[in-house]
Amino acid sequence: MDRNPFSEAEIAGRLVRVRTALAERELDAAVFASPENVFYLTGLDHWGYFAPHLLIVPLEGKPVLVTRSMEKVTIEKQVTAAEFRGHSDSETAADLAARVLAELSLSGKRIGLEYWTAGLSHGLAVALQTQADARWSDVSGLVDRMRRVKSAEEQALMRQAAQVTDAAAGAAIAAISDSASEQEVAAQCVAAMIRAGGHAPGFGPFIRPAARLGEEHTTWGDGIYRKGEPVFVELSGCISRYHAPLGRLVRIGYISDKDAAMAKVTAKAFDAVVEALRPGAKARDVYAAWQAVADEAGLSHYRRHHCGYLVGAGQPPSWTGGNSVTGLRHDSDLEIETGMSFHILSWLMGTGRGDDFVSNTVLLTDAGAEVLTRTPAGPIVR
Repeated sequence: MDRNPFSEAEIAGRLVRVRTALAERELDAAVFASPENVFYLTGLDHWGYFAPHLLIVPLEGKPVLVTRSMEKVTIEKQVTAAEFRGHSDSETAADLAARVLAELSLSGKRIGLEYWTAGLSHGLAVALQTQADARWSDVSGLVDRMRRVKSAEEQALMRQAAQVTDAAAGAAIAAISDSASEQEVAAQCVAAMIRAGGHAPGFGPFIRPAARLGEEHTTWGDGIYRKGEPVFVELSGCISRYHAPLGRLVRIGYISDKDAAMAKVTAKAFDAVVEALRPGAKARDVYAAWQAVADEAGLSHYRRHHCGYLVGAGQPPSWTGGNSVTGLRHDSDLEIETGMSFHILSWLMGTGRGDDFVSNTVLLTDAGAEVLTRTPAGPIVR
């Protein structure tokens, strides 16, 4: 990226909401370390998040972004809502952040810190809390909850990402055939993703034979696809860190009667989830709609940990929005809101009565649930 994906008004509005939440907690400032949250509050879209980024947000005055000095050019080009302070590699972000907090007259004040994020190692947190004179409070989840509902600007990015997803999925599916190499299929997929205008995704693509289905987050290897073995495809296009994943199961040569019958069930269950996504509904009710279709099909023994999860902005190595997953689980009381977006999965694999899987990104708009990814659900036989 060579520009900020958000308008200045968008960023300003987010900072107002954050500061309001901090004031309600009687905090004087907060330090945010989650890469997704730093991105959300500044628009900084680069690959430098492998190193700590500490965004100091006081109740008044300009936020300060602390990270390595070598990121100066990128940050000053992309970020206008925060002042940049860079540290050398002979010290840590905590060393400089502690000095900045003192400069901002925040010594002895109540300061929030994101305890639960992969962006803040234990050592860095200890160093910061040891060096900075402050009364610390955990603000994990504060910005994450704000990010659940997508603004108009975010929704536009997700629709663009979905178009990239469909281009990549189409190329991958077209490349799958008897004797096709796993590497060539992946190459066609990634090439199509880039040619469609996509940016590097935070995750995947995950393309592998069904024999390796249970490996969850592994992708292509050096094997050859063969007739009779399904191929698992799960991927997402990305535009300015926003993702719109989908998943398909591709059969080579033929599909069995059992699998074809199960494909009808997965499609019906997916539609039930889309229908259940309404403002005010609970996540557990959405899952129940999916499970009811499975039960009706004689699969009451079959249970899933969720039938989808919130998706949107994601930094490597994930498109889930951080190091946790907010799922549509049977026991979740998460309230569904307009503007939320989900990766909906209708997964019926290993049922003993046939296998199928389909997933898409769904955005809940004022007009209802909108399926953003348009790749045909199938069954897909190559």
